[in-house]
Amino acid sequence: MTSAKMPEQCNTMIEVREGVDQVDRELVALLVRRFGYMDAAARIKAERGAVRDEARKAQVLDNVAREAEAAGLDGQRIRAVWNELVEQSIAHEFDRWDGMRA
Repeated sequence: MTSAKMPEQCNTMIEVREGVDQVDRELVALLVRRFGYMDAAARIKAERGAVRDEARKAQVLDNVAREAEAAGLDGQRIRAVWNELVEQSIAHEFDRWDGMRA
């Protein structure tokens, strides 16, 4: 498989779609790593109530909004995407926490 063109090099929708598909594959690989950290958190946290940490969630969302804005993206839009990612990460961690202690 060849590497997709950078966005500014795309001249056709086929090229755009190839680029999007490549980025999606890269994002899935990063999500595998991120969810691996959720597995580690589930293993490390002694209490189930520690899985949901609203202060940490707020910190993550603030961090990503700031990073997005610094990169020229809409911080609120990226915050909304990350909110869903964090909620799914928490759900995953609860599942793992419960599974490790069943």
